[in-house]
Amino acid sequence: MANENIRFRIASQDDTMALKQLIESAFRAEDSRRGWVGNADLASRFSIEAENVANVIANPDSTFLMASDTNGTLLGTVGVSKHDPDSARLFMLAVDPQCHRGGIGKQILTHAEDYCQRVWCPKVLGLNALSSREALISWYMRRGFRKTGETSPFPREEFKDLDLPDDLHFVEFVKTLTPAS
Repeated sequence: MANENIRFRIASQDDTMALKQLIESAFRAEDSRRGWVGNADLASRFSIEAENVANVIANPDSTFLMASDTNGTLLGTVGVSKHDPDSARLFMLAVDPQCHRGGIGKQILTHAEDYCQRVWCPKVLGLNALSSREALISWYMRRGFRKTGETSPFPREEFKDLDLPDDLHFVEFVKTLTPAS
């Protein structure tokens, strides 16, 4: 269900703490859908430094796009970055846990794709997902992303005290974009 009342804007440094809080709450959220969260212990420990959020906003080749309702309540966000002249990358797609299953993630993803095409004109858009998040991987595939066959390592050293699967990694995805006419 599309919410016609979502407003999008580019984040400013003043949004750093609100984005940090939203991203952490979204990544820590419990969800009953099988395979959506992956490892609950890992999800419950997710954190991002405010400095990392601020650095993304300050970088001229990246930002966070923010989705809010008409009252200005932050509903979700996604990071976007220019990877090279032919590709852009999405990261940290996060939706307020109270808004899950409402179609907001799909709208944010669509807006991010449009934004990247307007600003950088990439041929492809990349992203990754944690290998244990089966439902999220399927969700990205339904949105036109395909697995590249490549993976990137999970930072196990940051979670030494957790019993994580040996094969935990990030699955890399790409989506070919149609040039804007």
